[in-house]
Amino acid sequence: MALSAQDRIEIGDLIALHGHLMDTGELDRMDELFTAGITYDLNDFGLGELRGIPALREAAGALGAGNPVGHHITNVVIAEADGAVRVRSKGIGIHADGSSSSVEYDDTVVHEAGGWRISYRKVIAHRVALGGRVSGHTA
Repeated sequence: MALSAQDRIEIGDLIALHGHLMDTGELDRMDELFTAGITYDLNDFGLGELRGIPALREAAGALGAGNPVGHHITNVVIAEADGAVRVRSKGIGIHADGSSSSVEYDDTVVHEAGGWRISYRKVIAHRVALGGRVSGHTA
């Protein structure tokens, strides 16, 4: 499968749309982002894997005011590997108290009748600088 320029534009728009829908609380539109059988991996946060759009809506609703007020997506990299389309991006969350957090999204996207959708997303928390690696030192 060779991605066209149009595919790449549509995938980039898909990734960006996530932040807009979450920030406006349009959880009823999650089917524009995810496949019905989405696996949403939150193991890095100790929350396991959520499966299916209803589970995502429920989790977002349960978090309520704890959700970031701003989801900002950047550094989107789209790649084809082993017949799949993988998308890596950075997420910056702005919280109501003004604090921020950083994550990485590791997605697999598929093309369905309605367009591109995320079928798998792993959310990786960034808690230490340089990914916890120390540079400039030799053993």
